[in-house]
Amino acid sequence: MSDPRLKQAIAAGDFVVAPGVFDLISALMANSMDFKALYVTGYGTVASYLGIPDAGIATYRDMLERIAQICKRTEKPIIADADTGYGGLLNVRTTVEGYEAAGVTAIQIEDQEFPKKCGHTPFRRVIPIADMQRKIEVAVKARKSDDFLIIARTDSRTSLGIDEAIKRGQAYAEAGADVVFVESPESEQEMIDAANAIKAPMFANMVNGGRTPLLSAERLKEMRYAIAIHPAVGFLAVTRALEKAYGDLLANGMTSSDIDLYSFAEMNKLLGFEDIWSFEKEWAEAV
Repeated sequence: MSDPRLKQAIAAGDFVVAPGVFDLISALMANSMDFKALYVTGYGTVASYLGIPDAGIATYRDMLERIAQICKRTEKPIIADADTGYGGLLNVRTTVEGYEAAGVTAIQIEDQEFPKKCGHTPFRRVIPIADMQRKIEVAVKARKSDDFLIIARTDSRTSLGIDEAIKRGQAYAEAGADVVFVESPESEQEMIDAANAIKAPMFANMVNGGRTPLLSAERLKEMRYAIAIHPAVGFLAVTRALEKAYGDLLANGMTSSDIDLYSFAEMNKLLGFEDIWSFEKEWAEAV
């Protein structure tokens, strides 16, 4: 059965801030903190796993394998990016079934043409509203539990304007989406207009350096948003830290005291070595 906590939090009006995780280290770190949910970012996962742009090149299987491992090693509700559902209606059904079986709590499906593009990059095109509504209907029917949430995303704002994006959000809510995600609105007022017009819990994408203004959790809740994901903060922070640490090593031939590193002891604890050592102490043969 799907984890009910995310649905319960939304119903109770508890605002959910979900950090973007993209590999097992980022997932374990976020899982150790008091977040109500984690967001498996497509951009970050594709970058860390394949080292390529989020441009529809990664497959359903690529994402499912990573997501399943993250679900297995974490305890928080997982919101997972599923792009367009990886194709047509049969693909959507397969994706919903696979993500739910892997332990995902909420799946995000968007209305871009296949292959998709990252939501804060140019040249995105969307499918007809009716086609996306059918995808949502298939997704709803394919899930085994009502606690598994369908998040419907529209990428129409950039090419067709906010009015079209709101129209699509309304249509997707009517088709059965549990949560509606209007991607890349370009002002706070656009976000307010969307939230006021769409009769469903709303989803905000807070991308550092993206098209949408970064707003606090308190402000987003006032605007009637239910969830805010921060997909980029993790991989952008890690990439900057790696650049600094590797640059320092190259320049000095060793790691200088200027580099603030996570301790090796802390890393061992994060990964679960204490359990391994406890087992070995109890069961390993004496050496």
